[in-house]
Amino acid sequence: MIPIRGFEGDRVAVFGLGRTGLTAARALKAGGATPVLWDENERARATAAAEGFEVEDLKTADWSKFAAFVLSPGVPLTHPEPHWTVELAKAAGVEVIGDIELYARTVALAPLAQRPRTVAITGTNGKSTTTALIGWVLTQAGRDARIGGNIGVGVLDLPDMHSGAVYVIETSSYQLDLTRTFRPDVAVLMNLSPDHLDRHGGMDGYVAAKRRLFANQGPGDTAVIGVDDAWSQQICTELMSAGKTAVRPISSGRAIGRGVYALGGVLYDSTGDRTVEVADLTRARSLPGKHNWQNAAAAYVTARALGISSDDAVEGLMSFPGLAHRMEEVGRVGPVRFINDSKATNADAARQALQSYPKVFWIAGGRAKAGGIEDLQDLFGRIERAYLVGEAADAYAATIGSSAPWTISGDISRAVVDAHADAAAWAKKTGEDAIVLLSPASASFDQFPDFEARGEAFRAAVASLTARKNSKAHGSAA
Repeated sequence: MIPIRGFEGDRVAVFGLGRTGLTAARALKAGGATPVLWDENERARATAAAEGFEVEDLKTADWSKFAAFVLSPGVPLTHPEPHWTVELAKAAGVEVIGDIELYARTVALAPLAQRPRTVAITGTNGKSTTTALIGWVLTQAGRDARIGGNIGVGVLDLPDMHSGAVYVIETSSYQLDLTRTFRPDVAVLMNLSPDHLDRHGGMDGYVAAKRRLFANQGPGDTAVIGVDDAWSQQICTELMSAGKTAVRPISSGRAIGRGVYALGGVLYDSTGDRTVEVADLTRARSLPGKHNWQNAAAAYVTARALGISSDDAVEGLMSFPGLAHRMEEVGRVGPVRFINDSKATNADAARQALQSYPKVFWIAGGRAKAGGIEDLQDLFGRIERAYLVGEAADAYAATIGSSAPWTISGDISRAVVDAHADAAAWAKKTGEDAIVLLSPASASFDQFPDFEARGEAFRAAVASLTARKNSKAHGSAA
């Protein structure tokens, strides 16, 4: 855990007692503050009280006694409307911050000789894979990389800092909205497309939240920006014009100057006096497709900015084992491969997966986001058959229409059985491997608490199918 500095002896209000809120409270307490906790869920309050925390109804609390207010990133800050705690904090002149800001202030207060380095990654898609990939590359190169934030372990739950540590932190737009002084040594923006617009009041608010990642950077810092979409291109241009940081554009679709890019799966570095071919990414089994080539470009640039040699950076890229729930092969039955891309919670993320295979048996659906799968119509020709699940099943069937065959499977277990039967027949007919792809293009909240649980349900269904097939095979042999 990272004890929070700067609030010694102060009372700090904390609202939202999920993983982030409780971790923040523990870190504040470890640093000498007195956290005052509240949640609208009675069970969450009881858990906090049992751990020895002061629990007080923030509706009736004396806000003038609080030095700061730590808000869980899942609670609305501005839209659709500010949460009542936010209104009370603002009325009392109490600043509203989050766990990333607590981390930032603690880093800034550390003596220079003990201060770690920070890599922060954000973007609409690819940030989790890129975070894990950067952490892997740094670790393989002998660095003490601590990986967390919006992925896996919360940032404040990571081991306490020292000068040799590198914190590799995935940051969401919700978390960035709650920052004021956060200054990463390397800030990475992968891409931008419409997402979470209800929480940011539209695309302008969403882009502004992501742009906060670069707000406090200055000389000696590095900004790594994907330039394959118009919003990110604009941010890159603005930062280059300002000239405060070393800006490194990355792309997975075109050659760019003073940056790193991938063409046809080959990674090129043009940050020096000449363009150098550095890696054939088609040989990296856990990084298939253009979206992963962009992830690799970001990881390579970040590693180089932190003093890792080109050879060591490439070695890390090529040995990366992959990230759970993101283009993860979870099983194979004969010629049928099952790919878990449960983390694809919107159409843009699903596009990246669909583009990676010429033909797929596609499992999709859940709780649809704005626009559903309308933007994927140009890829419907790759779908041998779609197996639709969850709340969005009927709407997705209507969108696909006659462009591809589809089946309403209802849930993932049924979809796996349905897809396997069709995929096995297709593989037998064509003599090719078949891909069953779970890439839902939807949130999971209709049937699962999160995308991880959905991915594990897919994995379990594949394992059950594999066991049944193996049992039948052994029975026949006997």
